[in-house]
Amino acid sequence: MAVAKSLGRINPRTSALFLCDMQDKFRSMISHFDQIVHNSNRVLNAAKIMEMPAFATEQYPKGLGHTVPEIELAKFSIKAHPKTCFTMCVPDLLEELKTVQPDTKSIILCGIETHACIHHTTLDLLEQGYEVHIPVDCASSRTETDRRFALSRLRDVGAFLTTSECVILGLAADSAHPKFKGLQKIVMKSAPDTGLLANL
Repeated sequence: MAVAKSLGRINPRTSALFLCDMQDKFRSMISHFDQIVHNSNRVLNAAKIMEMPAFATEQYPKGLGHTVPEIELAKFSIKAHPKTCFTMCVPDLLEELKTVQPDTKSIILCGIETHACIHHTTLDLLEQGYEVHIPVDCASSRTETDRRFALSRLRDVGAFLTTSECVILGLAADSAHPKFKGLQKIVMKSAPDTGLLANL
């Protein structure tokens, strides 16, 4: 019997949000950094409306500083996990995830850089059996070449590529849902362009 392929539906009750290394020192280096941060914050606010757990990391914060305030970690009492490796799958974060929501099946992954930390985090999560959803307007690199080919590679190995608005609306795919209006307010204004379709 053929194994049914996952359709990649995001169930808020078994999903979590990962926010990767959106630190101030990277602001001037990363393509469309401010737009990536803005879109990631939209996803975070939507996740919290749906009462989903969210986790953040910071790459070598002693030298690279902390997560930019626009993400609003403090608003949701999220404490970033420091790391030196590319992957977000550090032991303390994974332990917190298993404690907070042991039946997690899907991870929504936002942040930088697409070809480094997003890449390695995705591979590690897939190896551990999680579905990974990457909103492409919430992930970037210093160059568009690295960004685009990393996204293509991650799609090839099984990650779901999507957009911030698709993720947000997919959290409550029925206007009768009691939390739909909260999500609708977030997407009333379109997400800013992050340059992925330029020069195609």
